Amino acid sequence: MELLQTIAELRRWLAEGNAAPLHFVPTMGALHAGHQNLIRRAGQRRSGAQPRVLVSVFVNPLQFGPHEDFARYPRDLASDAQLAAAAGADALFAPSAAELYPEGEADLTRIQPPEGLQRGLCGARRPGHFNGVATVVVRLLALIRPDRLLLGEKDWQQLVILRRVVADLGLPVQVEGCPTQREPDGLALSSRNRYLNPQQRHQAAALPRILRAAAEGLAGSAPMAPLLSRVRQQLEQAQLVVDYVEATDPLNLQPRQQRVVAAVARDRGGVDRGRRLAELLVVGLDALDDRLVEGGALVLRGAVRHADRDRALLQATEVVVELHAGGCNAAASTPQRPTPWSRCWRGWSWS
Repeated sequence: MELLQTIAELRRWLAEGNAAPLHFVPTMGALHAGHQNLIRRAGQRRSGAQPRVLVSVFVNPLQFGPHEDFARYPRDLASDAQLAAAAGADALFAPSAAELYPEGEADLTRIQPPEGLQRGLCGARRPGHFNGVATVVVRLLALIRPDRLLLGEKDWQQLVILRRVVADLGLPVQVEGCPTQREPDGLALSSRNRYLNPQQRHQAAALPRILRAAAEGLAGSAPMAPLLSRVRQQLEQAQLVVDYVEATDPLNLQPRQQRVVAAVARDRGGVDRGRRLAELLVVGLDALDDRLVEGGALVLRGAVRHADRDRALLQATEVVVELHAGGCNAAASTPQRPTPWSRCWRGWSWS
C-alpha cells in the first residue's frame, strides 16, 4: 500500500490506475474494525475490472465547533496505515490542512447542504458541522474523482446529506451506504469509543439494550411520542444525560409523529461532549426477526433479501430507531437507491 501525503503524489498514483474502477473511503483516521469493513467492501468487484481502493485520513477542522474535540481527536497515522493495508487498501491519502486547503480556511469556497436536512438531530446542535463535512468531501471528490464513495450507515444524517449534495451538484459518483459494525455487546464501533474509561464503556452497553427494547415494543401505527418519552426515561435511568430525542422521516429528516426515525443524542453522565457514540436499529412494520442481522438491522420476517442490500431494505423496512450519543453523527435509516451515473470522474476536468 502506498502512503500519499501531497496532491502531487495523489495525482501520480491516480494516473497509474488506467481503467480500473476507483472506490473511495473517506475517514478522519483512528481506524478500527468498522473502517476495515468499509475498506473490504470497497475492494469487492462489482462488475468489470477489480477496483482500486483509496482511503483518506484527514481530521477536518471545518466540521468541529469551537468547544469540540478537534485538538484531542485521536491521530495515529502509522496505525491507520497498517489497518488500512491489512483490509486491502491500495493507497492511503493523508494530506495536511495546508495541502488540502492551500488558501486557508477563511476564504475557502464552502458547500452548504439544504437547511432542511440540518435543522434537526445533530445539525441543530452543531451549527456548521455538516457544511464542513460537505465541503471537505466535495473537495476530496474533486481531487480523487472516484467511481464509488463508501460511507457508514452509523452516521445516517451525514449519509443522507452527502447523497443529497452529490445529487444536487450532479457529481458522477455512486454513493454506497454500508452497515454499522458492532462490539459483541451491540455497541456501534466508533473512533471516539476509546475516550471511554471502563466504567463509561460499561454504561455505554445500555444503548443497544434500550434500543432493542424500544424497537420490539413499537407498534406499526402507534404514535412515536410515548416511545420517545420512554426511551428518554430509560436512558436517564441508565445514568446517561439526554441531549435530544426526535422522530424524523428517514429520507428527508423532517419531523414526523409515527413510524419513522427515532434519534437520540446524549452525553454519558460526566463525559464531555467530545465523547460521542452512535447506535442504530432498523425495524420492520410488523413481525420482527428475533435476532440482529447485518448492520444491527431488524427487518420484516420473510422479507425478500436481494443481492443489492440497499434495494432490499427499501422494500422491507420503513421504520428506524436510532440512539445517538453526544449530539454528533446521527442517525440511521433505510438507505436511498444509489444514483446511476452516465459518466465517471475521469471524464471531468476538475483539479
